[in-house]
Amino acid sequence: MTAFTPMPLADKQQLLVKLCEQYEDAIFILDANLYYLSVNATYERMIGYTEDFLLGRPLGIYAAEFLSEEERSILVDIAEHLDSQGFYESDFSMPNRYGELLDCYMTYRKIKIGHTIYYVGMVRDMSAVVKNKKQVAHLLNYDQLTELPNRKVFLSQTSDLLLDSYQEVIIVRLNIDRYRSLASLLGPDGINSLIKKFVTRIKDLKLGCLRCFSHFGGDDFALLFECSDANMVRHQLDILMQMCERPFFISDNGATNTEVYCHVSVGVSYYPENDNEFIGLLTKAERALNYVKQQGGDDVFWYNNSLLELNADHLQLEYELKRATNEGQFVAYYQPKFALDTGDISGFEALVRWQHPIRGLLQPIDFIDAILSHKLSLELFSQVATQIAEQLTIWQKLGFDQHICINADAAEFSNPEFFDVVSNLLAQHQIAAHQLHIEVTESSLMKRHSNVKEQLNSLKALGVCLALDDFGTGYASLSYLQEYPFDFIKIDKSFISKITADKTQRAIVNAILALAEALDMQVIAEGIENEQQRDLLLAMGCQYGQGYWFGKPMSAEVTTNMLMQQHLSKNNND
Repeated sequence: MTAFTPMPLADKQQLLVKLCEQYEDAIFILDANLYYLSVNATYERMIGYTEDFLLGRPLGIYAAEFLSEEERSILVDIAEHLDSQGFYESDFSMPNRYGELLDCYMTYRKIKIGHTIYYVGMVRDMSAVVKNKKQVAHLLNYDQLTELPNRKVFLSQTSDLLLDSYQEVIIVRLNIDRYRSLASLLGPDGINSLIKKFVTRIKDLKLGCLRCFSHFGGDDFALLFECSDANMVRHQLDILMQMCERPFFISDNGATNTEVYCHVSVGVSYYPENDNEFIGLLTKAERALNYVKQQGGDDVFWYNNSLLELNADHLQLEYELKRATNEGQFVAYYQPKFALDTGDISGFEALVRWQHPIRGLLQPIDFIDAILSHKLSLELFSQVATQIAEQLTIWQKLGFDQHICINADAAEFSNPEFFDVVSNLLAQHQIAAHQLHIEVTESSLMKRHSNVKEQLNSLKALGVCLALDDFGTGYASLSYLQEYPFDFIKIDKSFISKITADKTQRAIVNAILALAEALDMQVIAEGIENEQQRDLLLAMGCQYGQGYWFGKPMSAEVTTNMLMQQHLSKNNND
């Protein structure tokens, strides 16, 4: 084993000096009075002063009378710790000669050599670490798109405000209406641009009493207010809703601008009226928001206890509807349609009724919206269509060939199973396709489900007759006649109600009749309530009509008796 030779003292001292110079942390040595004795190169680069300048100067570089009060207090604190403990450490920010603010970690140690006291200081520049930590904290607390505080920050600020506030604290939850449709229309860049413009516009409102404006993501926002009277926020929200009446202009690849209206649904709760805890307040604001969205959006709703009853009723209705579809509680009622020239029954429109086990026979107004919201419309259509097919089979055996018309929503057409439901019914019950008519409303077509046209064309090819209901009430009536393969136009009853006295209504109906003739379509007038209306429509060339003057919706048994009486009457006349 090779013997180890100790390094000469001079070499050892020289090595230590070189290592100190190369060390990545800044090192400095002070005398007992905290005056500089030596600094390494890293310290020179860090604070911007050379060793020659620093030697003999106090730790603060300048005499105490030239330092700020804060700097003097820091130096006193350092001296006291070194005297009492011989050690001091601290994280703090210090400016260098060039005005840059450095985030540093600094330590001082008291070292006694013989009777002489020295202080060795080490400084580490933590600016990069602090910057990374700040960036991470920003990512964790702020939305990257809008730079607004996120849900976590909103909840924290709400909780803190509730602990400290002696005023009313108002939580506002806000969603952009039709957000998915807008995102599909505008694309990723366009929807991001819209969100940014939306946020900028709200900031520009400078809403009073606003404590936090937060972005939960997507179309989801929250606002936190504090004021002496919650009614003050009502005015602020009115201003916000008015802002949404002005369009946003979204550029398309820098070439053209798309004009977009950005309406919102708003739910509000406030302390202390609605709750004392922030989670309860947030939950109630979200319940109010959901209620607005269920009602069609573009409105503000302040939470009240009646929502609890509404929610309970909503859940109960959902349960009862699902049970009704499973147990076949929906029944078809039939309103007759007549040929205006002969008075013969040409067919019937099937209208659904709910034979509720407790509440009795319910009209569609009592449940149809809930059917759509709970996505039970196809189940309901299937159940009623089956009853219609069975009824047509019974009439066929009795020698009657009248048709039955059933209403369908575009949401049902968009279901890929819809065509199979209809075609299977025709096959299973062996009824002629032309005996089944399907009506679709203009308002339903406005939703523009992608495969509605495909479904209608398939049904037309099958032999099913198609009718456009409520014609003239939508904004694109003529385009629908051109786009879809309808056999019948049903003139909405709003055009029939005053036709005998109102020349404008007569002109509209005349125009519709002329259009239908040109397109080789038949016309049915809805809502005929007296003989004068019937006579005038007949004179104008309308072929068919229905309404309370002819007969209200009735059960299958009553309609069958009507057909039998008509059949007997014809035979007797023959």
